[in-house]
Amino acid sequence: MKLKGSLTKSNQGNTVKKYNYLFGPVPSRRFGRSLGVDLTPYKTCSFDCVFCQLGRTTVKTTKRKEYIPVHEVIEELGDWLESSGEADYISLAGSGEPTLHSRFGEVIEFVRNTSDIPVVLLTNGSLLKYADVRAAASKANIVKVSLSAGNQALFETINRPAANIALDILVEGLQHFRKEFAGELWLEVFVIWGINSTPKDLSRISELAATFKPDRIQLNTAVRPPAEGFVHPVPKEQLEQFVDVFTPNAEIIAEFSSNAIPSATANEDTILAMLQRRPCTATEISDVLGLHINEVSKYVGKLERTNQIHAAAGESTPYYTAP
Repeated sequence: MKLKGSLTKSNQGNTVKKYNYLFGPVPSRRFGRSLGVDLTPYKTCSFDCVFCQLGRTTVKTTKRKEYIPVHEVIEELGDWLESSGEADYISLAGSGEPTLHSRFGEVIEFVRNTSDIPVVLLTNGSLLKYADVRAAASKANIVKVSLSAGNQALFETINRPAANIALDILVEGLQHFRKEFAGELWLEVFVIWGINSTPKDLSRISELAATFKPDRIQLNTAVRPPAEGFVHPVPKEQLEQFVDVFTPNAEIIAEFSSNAIPSATANEDTILAMLQRRPCTATEISDVLGLHINEVSKYVGKLERTNQIHAAAGESTPYYTAP
């Protein structure tokens, strides 16, 4: 990684510094080793998606404000760039919707001015109807948006948006953003078995996507434990049938194998050992091991997919157990 300006990289050995608002770098199916930047309190979002790997939204809102002190985020990023600074991408993504933070554009601008690492904004797109949000988002190298419903009824079923968010207004915001944004616009379509998994469902999403012309389209499904138990993954064979429904052709997000990264393997082994002693929720794993909840969800998802652990229903969140 090449730093810009006066920042210089220093060798800190194997010491891993803990930050309040940064997590990772973690293995990402889209972006390799990605450093996450979390700009909202846990599960503060404009959606309450049934498939969310972090569980149900606890604060559903469209109110924009400085949820996290932006100067503290920038200080942590500056320290990370000087002391470590090795990642394929820096992603504004975490435990909520990043564009709810009223100054998220300043965070992007800082990274772009001080580092050569590309910046990714992961957003549900619900606030791109606002010109100031579009202007701030345009500072990123890549903006990944989501669209998993072709009509208002499915939108409300799948995304459970805040009361003042309508699908047609969201799509209109994406259309305006496409005209203003010079970077890469990526679209994720999350497909859920029996809910939006028919050819008609995907064709309607494709028609809407064509109106804002994403550069890349990715099909995803529930490979990690979702917020709701009725959310089931679509088999890869069926997803493959939908690839050429989209323009450009969609790609199926491959399951990321974290075994190639020693630190990820170590975290998986630690979680597995912990669960062999007693059942835990993802939040408990996060608290005990000091890992961000996003990191935990990745490792737990991998362990569950490979049948090394199993999820058991709790009152409000699943408990994970290991044989």
